[in-house]
Amino acid sequence: MTSFLGIDAGNTGVKAVLFDEKGKELARAHRDTGGTSPAPGMVERDVLRLRRDLDALILEVLTKSGRDGGDVAAIGASGHGNGLYLLDNKAEPLAAIQSLDTRASDIVSAWERDGTAERAAAVALQRPWASQTPTLLAWMARNRPETMARAAHVLMCKDLVTLCLTGNIVSDISDMGGAGLLDLASGNYSAELMAAYGLSDQMHLLPALKWSTDIVGGVTTSAASRTGLRAGTPVVAGLFDVISGAIGAGVTQVGQTSLILGTWSINQAIVKAPVPGVFMSCGIMPGRFMAMENSATSAANLEWAVHTMMGEGAFAMADQLAGAAVQHPDAPLYHPYLYGSSTDPAVRGGLFGVGGWHKAADLMRALFEGVAFAHRAHLIKLADAGVALSDLVLSGGGARSPVWPQMIADMLGKSVHIAAQPEAGALGAAMAAAVGAGKFTDFDEAARGMVAAAHSVHPDHSKKPLYDKRFALWSALGESLTPHWQALKSLGND
Repeated sequence: MTSFLGIDAGNTGVKAVLFDEKGKELARAHRDTGGTSPAPGMVERDVLRLRRDLDALILEVLTKSGRDGGDVAAIGASGHGNGLYLLDNKAEPLAAIQSLDTRASDIVSAWERDGTAERAAAVALQRPWASQTPTLLAWMARNRPETMARAAHVLMCKDLVTLCLTGNIVSDISDMGGAGLLDLASGNYSAELMAAYGLSDQMHLLPALKWSTDIVGGVTTSAASRTGLRAGTPVVAGLFDVISGAIGAGVTQVGQTSLILGTWSINQAIVKAPVPGVFMSCGIMPGRFMAMENSATSAANLEWAVHTMMGEGAFAMADQLAGAAVQHPDAPLYHPYLYGSSTDPAVRGGLFGVGGWHKAADLMRALFEGVAFAHRAHLIKLADAGVALSDLVLSGGGARSPVWPQMIADMLGKSVHIAAQPEAGALGAAMAAAVGAGKFTDFDEAARGMVAAAHSVHPDHSKKPLYDKRFALWSALGESLTPHWQALKSLGND
């Protein structure tokens, strides 16, 4: 009757999924806990609502599964990386900024000019960007000094789940490495790095640092009474959700590649050592790093289009529209930059080349294609840096689309594999719990024991030449628009 609970707290919602020791899903529950936008460029969430939803989710998933809380052997959480969750000395929220926020873009620009970005990248192996945790800390220190005076802890999103369950304040190497807060070579906090950001006075806010599979506490009596779990149930440190999603898709070994079509476009491969020139994160275990190229340019575009123009529950209709349109040379081009790009927070989304003869299906297909092109651009940057890309595995909500996997296979000219478990992030968190509880020795063994075989999508090679031409035009157009996007951002500053 042993089971493992995985909790996945993303930017737009929180999921709890219960798995047995073979990775079979027993039950799942979901709450939409998306953020609010108090001002342009700002995306925040209600932490108190997150806590209430978490309790309800766990109760619901146990009820649906028919399992008693005592059957849960261990619990793991994953959560969106970066952003900023700032707590006071009573662990109450002071700020909860999500990783779609661009309020600190001017700080990034200043850091690029004055050499801060270069100094930070030499240690963290990633350049600062607008939603990155240290960038937002710097913004808070400059713009909300009264809040910073009360601050006692900086946590990541999934750490809030751990705190709610155990009462302990702790984080893990994958999340802190992904947030540019570690000397990546050593896997430790760095006074030199914090000084480079101008945050030496904030170093005391950083939590205790663990590996993802380390047990960091047990479910408290209070949490047990709220959730139906058994008091004392072990909870592991958990994972940065993009790494959890890769693990839950079976990507655990050097050379394997994970593409996650979620709110963010995640493109990552496991390497033995840091690779210069790309975004690096501490990976899943000592000696395995994750080389990444990511941006908020993936399925968030479809969510926006559906919620804004089509109404709730219209995702199947969007797939049907995109699938009905044929590949055509003069089809519109779409840039999926609703939340900026990985290199320029000023860029915006947009359609180019719309004609009066184009139908809704053509516009929807352009959106799907633009998202796929953004993934392709990231993969090209990884390959150009010398990262080996093999065994491409797709996961995330977008991987369930009947359109995107085939489109990506066609434009890359490679077979891609679709993760069997649609909630790969929750499964990865449950696998971390299973390793922490001693069921498996490491993630490799957990993948063999809990990850079902993926199914494959093979390319139609006849479509690649046109995709290549359209991608080249899409890229050139985006580059040419850079000064105009900046001008649009600056219009209100006159």
